[in-house]
Amino acid sequence: MHIHKEGFFSITLAFLLHGIFLTYLYFVNDILSVILSIVSGLALLGIVGFFRIPKREHPIKSESILAPCDGKVVAVEEIEPDEYFAEKRLQISVFMSVFDVHVNLNPVTGRIVYNNYHPGKHLVAWHPKSSNDNERHVVVYQLSNGREIMAKQIAGALARRIANYLPVGTYGIQGDEMGFIKFGSRVDLILPTDIDVNVVIGEKVKGGITALAFWKS
Repeated sequence: MHIHKEGFFSITLAFLLHGIFLTYLYFVNDILSVILSIVSGLALLGIVGFFRIPKREHPIKSESILAPCDGKVVAVEEIEPDEYFAEKRLQISVFMSVFDVHVNLNPVTGRIVYNNYHPGKHLVAWHPKSSNDNERHVVVYQLSNGREIMAKQIAGALARRIANYLPVGTYGIQGDEMGFIKFGSRVDLILPTDIDVNVVIGEKVKGGITALAFWKS
C-alpha cells in the first residue's frame, strides 16, 4: 500500500495540526487538550486511510469494462442522449463512501477524444440528479474498434476537488489512473446498450478488478 499524491497536502496539514495539539497536551495537560489530541489523531489516521492505494494487479481484460473505482453499484439504467452521445445509452454508477479507496481507474483502453469539466452543485453522490447537476469531469474513450464510452467523475456533498489526468489525444490504459476525487463521490460509466451487464444494484465492486459489463462478441 502507498499514499496517493493527491493526499500529500491534506495529510501534511493534518499531521501539523495533530502535532500542535500534542504540544498543547504536553504543556497544559487538561481535558480539552486530551480531547483535541485524540480527535486530531483519529482525523489524521482517517485522512491517511482515505488516500491509501492498495497494491493490486490490474491485468488487461479487453473483453470487459472494468469498475473505475471501489464502491457500491447504485444505478444500472438506460438514459437519454446527453452532452456527447446522440443515442440512448446504458449508465452504470458506482458510489464511493469515505471508507472506499478513492483512486479512479480507466475502465477500458482507448484514446481520449473528449474531456470537459462542469462546475455544479454538491448534492449527495447517490442522488439521481447528481449525474447531471453536480460538479463533474467527463471524458470519452474511443476504443481501437471505434466504439466509445464515457466516464463521469462526480463530486458529492463533501467532495471539493476532482483531479483528472486524461487530456484529449492521450491514451488511457485499462487499470491505470484516470484521476481522483477527494472525500466521497461517484463515477458513472455511459455505455452502449448492446453489452452484457455483469453487476446488479447494491453490489460491491473493486476498481480495476470487477467487470461491470462485457462486450458482446
